[in-house]
Amino acid sequence: MRSMLGLLVVAVIVLLTYKYYFSTMNAAGAGVATPMQTIDTVGVKNDLIGIAQAERVYQIDHNSYASLDELVSSGALTMRKTGRDGYTYDAQTSDSTFRVIAHCPAATSPGCTSFVIDDTMEIQPTQ
Repeated sequence: MRSMLGLLVVAVIVLLTYKYYFSTMNAAGAGVATPMQTIDTVGVKNDLIGIAQAERVYQIDHNSYASLDELVSSGALTMRKTGRDGYTYDAQTSDSTFRVIAHCPAATSPGCTSFVIDDTMEIQPTQ
C-alpha cells in the first residue's frame, strides 16, 4: 500500500511539472512565428538582398539606381514575381542611393513585419 501511495505522489509531481513546463513554454512562445512564416520571411530577406545586389550592378553600369521594372528590363535582376507570399516590393531610388521595402500583408498575416534594405546592404524591420 505504501509503495502504491509513493508511486501516486511521484506521478502527480511528474504530471504537474510537465504541465507547468509546457504552459510556460507556450506563454513564452506566444509571439513566435510559425515555421511557414519563418520560411516566408527568409525568402523575403533573400529577395531583398538580390534586389540590392542588382541595384549595385545597375549603379555601376548606369551611374544611378533604378526602379524594379528598370532592373528587370536591363537584365540586372531576374525576378519572376513582384513579391512573395503576399509581400510586395517597392524601390525608392535616386542617383546616389536606394531603398527597397518589402511591405508585409498585414491584412492577411497579422503580426507580420515589413523589411527594408538600402545601400548599406543591411536588412532592417521598418517602423
